[in-house]
This record gives sequence, C-alpha cells and structure tokens, in this order.
Amino acid sequence: MNLAVVLVSPKTPGNIGSAARAMLNMGARDLRLVAPRCDHLDSGAVAMAVHAADLLREAKVYPTLREALADRDLSVGTTARLRADLAPPQHPAYVRPLVRAAAAPALVFGPEETGLINSDLEQCQLAVRIPTGDYASLNLAQAVLLVCYEFLQGQDELPERQRKTATREEMEALYGHLRETMTLIGYTDAVRARHTLRLWRAVLDRALMSSAESRLFRGLLRQVHWKVEDAAARGTTAPRQAPAPDTPELDLPATDDQPGR
Repeated sequence: MNLAVVLVSPKTPGNIGSAARAMLNMGARDLRLVAPRCDHLDSGAVAMAVHAADLLREAKVYPTLREALADRDLSVGTTARLRADLAPPQHPAYVRPLVRAAAAPALVFGPEETGLINSDLEQCQLAVRIPTGDYASLNLAQAVLLVCYEFLQGQDELPERQRKTATREEMEALYGHLRETMTLIGYTDAVRARHTLRLWRAVLDRALMSSAESRLFRGLLRQVHWKVEDAAARGTTAPRQAPAPDTPELDLPATDDQPGR
C-alpha cells in the first residue's frame, strides 16, 4: 500500500526518528514532515531510527499540510478528542477498508504537545482515535506504530492456523495403550474401563495432539509399564535407573519393541 505518514510540526528529532522506525516496522516508507521545528537528520533522530535512517534521508518536507496532502486521495487524521464541529473519530479498524481501497492514502499526526488542531482535521476526510485506557496521551511513535499496524498489518479475518494433528489411527493406538496402562496400575477395572476411557478421550481429543505429541504421551505410558513390570520382577518398588532411550522420546515412532509395550 502506498501509505504516506505525515507528521505536522514535530518538535524533537528523537520522536521523528522513532516514528520512522515504527513506520519501517509496519511496512510504510513515505515519511512527510510539515513545518518541522527541528532537524530531522539530527544525530538524535538517526540514532532513534536505527535501521530506518533511509526513511529520514528520503523524507519530504513541506511548508503546509495542504501541500503535503496534495497528491493524496484519502487523508486520515488522528485525534484523541471530540471536536464540536467535526465528525467524531472512529476506531481504526472501521476505517481500514477505506484506507486499503484508496490509491494514495495519508495518515496525519499532529504536534507532540497539542495534536492536530481543527484546521488540520478539516483537511482530513476521516479521523481515527486509538482506543486506550483512561490516560489517552500516546507518544508520537507509539501512535504511528499502532495506526500503521491497523492499516497495514491488521487482518480483517485471522489467517487459518496450519497445524497437523495426529491421525485417528495414532490416537486410537494411544487410547488402547492408555486403557492397558490404567488397568495395569489399578486406575480402573474391566467394569469401569469403558466409561473412564471415554472421559479421557474427551480431554485428550480437545488437545488436538500432533503426531509427535501422541508419541510423547505414549512414551510416558511405556515408562509406566516398564516400571510396574520391573518392580514385579524384582519384588520391590524401590526406584532403579530406567534404560535411557537412544534418541529423545518425542522423536521416537510408536513401536511395540520398546520397554513395556
């Protein structure tokens, strides 16, 4: 998107540099300064810009807001206050579709001390207000970051999460293994096993385990089997060092030739 960020009469080099960095974070590169009260190429600005120093060097400086907006087809002002003769500011998410549909939108921020005055907002077709707590005063760079995020990175719909879950075959093998283990340690018996396992199925199915996670769980069950069988063979429950697997359990396939399974 060809989004221009316009800073009206910014006061300090550090704020300009920080705003440039915020722009770069969100993918905006057209920085415009209207009657700045400091040198935007000052060492303080460059230091705060970090990797966005090129944005500072390429920034355009204008004497008036009208000239800065001359080639824009949509201008959006920012304000935290209601103005008697102006339309109330909207949540940025409501304005997002209009900004994305524009060919050359601009986002306008006012001076650090006062924000945009009425005559500045009159030159903007729309105004937005960043939702905040009771204390609504934001640092200039914070405001640039948040509104640029809404317009450039915010999603109208969240992207689908791509996560490969364990197959039903893998989960059924886990449940069979779990039933054997519960019976082995006396957690349930033949009469209650079906109901008990149904409860565990509800818990574990909600987890949407991956294949690796199902193997990890079965590794725990194998260890329980090994411990019970080893204790029975030795006639004691005193702990003994279990054999260490050759590779991390998470990476082991579920096979029947490992201890206790």
